[in-house]
Amino acid sequence: MRRAPAVLLTVLTTAATAALAAPPSEDGQWLMPGRDYAGTRFSPLTQITSTNAHTLHPVWTFSTGVLAGHEGQPLVVGDTMYVITPWPNVLYAFDLTKEGYPLRWKYRPDVSPNAIGVSCCDTVNRGASYADGKIIYNLLDGHTVAVDAKTGHEVWKTQIADVGSGETVTMAPLVVKDRVIVGASGGEFGIYGWTKGLDLKTGSIVWTGHNIGPDAQMLVNPGTFKPPYDSGADLGARSWPGDAWKTGGAPVWGWLSYDPDLDLVYYGTGNAGPYNAEQRPGDNKWTSSVLARHPEDGSLAWAYQFTPHDGWDYDATGAMVLADLNVNGKPVKALVHFDKNGFAYTLDRATGQVILAQPFVKVNWASGVDLKTGRPVFDPAKQTGATKGTVKDICPCLEGGVSPASPPAYSPRTHLFYSSTNNLCMDYTSTRASYLKGTPFMGINSPYNVGPGGYLGTFMAWDAATGKKVWENKEEYPNWSGALVTAGDVAFYGTLDGWFKSVDARTGKVLSKFKVGSGVVGNPITYRGPDGKQYVAVYAGIGGDWLLLAGDARSDDPSDIRAPSDFEKDIAAHTSQGGLIWIFAL
Repeated sequence: MRRAPAVLLTVLTTAATAALAAPPSEDGQWLMPGRDYAGTRFSPLTQITSTNAHTLHPVWTFSTGVLAGHEGQPLVVGDTMYVITPWPNVLYAFDLTKEGYPLRWKYRPDVSPNAIGVSCCDTVNRGASYADGKIIYNLLDGHTVAVDAKTGHEVWKTQIADVGSGETVTMAPLVVKDRVIVGASGGEFGIYGWTKGLDLKTGSIVWTGHNIGPDAQMLVNPGTFKPPYDSGADLGARSWPGDAWKTGGAPVWGWLSYDPDLDLVYYGTGNAGPYNAEQRPGDNKWTSSVLARHPEDGSLAWAYQFTPHDGWDYDATGAMVLADLNVNGKPVKALVHFDKNGFAYTLDRATGQVILAQPFVKVNWASGVDLKTGRPVFDPAKQTGATKGTVKDICPCLEGGVSPASPPAYSPRTHLFYSSTNNLCMDYTSTRASYLKGTPFMGINSPYNVGPGGYLGTFMAWDAATGKKVWENKEEYPNWSGALVTAGDVAFYGTLDGWFKSVDARTGKVLSKFKVGSGVVGNPITYRGPDGKQYVAVYAGIGGDWLLLAGDARSDDPSDIRAPSDFEKDIAAHTSQGGLIWIFAL
């Protein structure tokens, strides 16, 4: 018989019967990446408020010993905090009951260094989930592991991906009932993208559903797959030339959410391969899309494509946040998504139909989204391809109007979403690419330039019921941190130049800020400690594309003397590589 702590049973029961926008229970813990199945990253804790947050200060910090991008977030289960590093994916368990939070144990998995050479954009890890007494997370070299939360002993380890084909695993798994849902990165290597459901108890692979290709391989059952704007068999194959879908990408490296009433897991897929869109005429379904699957058997319920025939690397792997909204006077069970392509979408999460789609940054590759067809209205002058040469000034750039690695937060108190954004455009030159297993399948050059206004990023509040921005705080550099919001009406985020900030969730007023030593590309969490006090935790450790673009940010490598990118020439004056976990309190 499966056993679970009482608090976890409370989480599951509440999630199945209460509004999804609310947290699973007011238990002060953080058990899964987005805190709840809806992925809201909202905490009901109220000790930290907009009137006292100015007194926040660090109370503890720890070096992970790893220099790479520290994405993801810690977990807090009972009186233990769990921290996962980038490769080699070490798992730390800290005792929150004792002074100095000493280690309870450390789990060192055996992770092949071969994965480093095929990891696209740094050796990051986006976190873990807790279920059934286990900490479950993915290793860069294509394994999922379950570790006993009390002892640190490995319970099971399953190979899910093939590094030799260019597949690595950086995403955080989501546990739904007795399924562990996982996916693979590798869109730059022409993988055949998939999602898998593992058995929670044993780790065995129960189902594999591809994100592109024929219906049988996508786990499409006749009569039950109902995309809102398309019909017919084998859409995931017929929208590609020949069998190009076999190397078409559609990776899954972002975030997952779950609606227990509809029994659907939602996740986004990444870019189509290769980057030269002229080599793959057609819509290339279901790349750059959101897919809704039943977790038990993986069967596909519906899919919607944000960017058909993606010619700009507009991955849609960002968070799909579930919230019950009131749109035009009508209640809507919504799915809200801030896409790399610059549009914020409000969908009906039962059907996938688009209700609203409005730009939240400068967008010029399309003039809008046709709500009748769900399709973007393309600007022909911004279409890319090898025969078109260099297409100038496309907004946003391929880093996205928001990074899919930077999940938003939603407050059921303010009814607002909070998100980092980027203000960058690009010149795009694509060339013909040849596929060779396990090597880059790209063919692109895309220098960036600063978007209108001269700033590079923001932190904003967005009303998904109206498609309007409520407020924004401009930042000097692109913003790559996830968001957190609480019932104390305080939102939190970090910056690439190493500030960790709290702001008034209603007005955006900065309440506190602290320099954390390295750029923040992770996601803050909050929890109630064993002493009854509310704490906030966040990783610091610049990485991903921004490490590559920052120039001299690593002092232990004498050969690392690259010049910084033109649009952020001085960022290395504000941050170096790091690997830290910080905890703040009043």
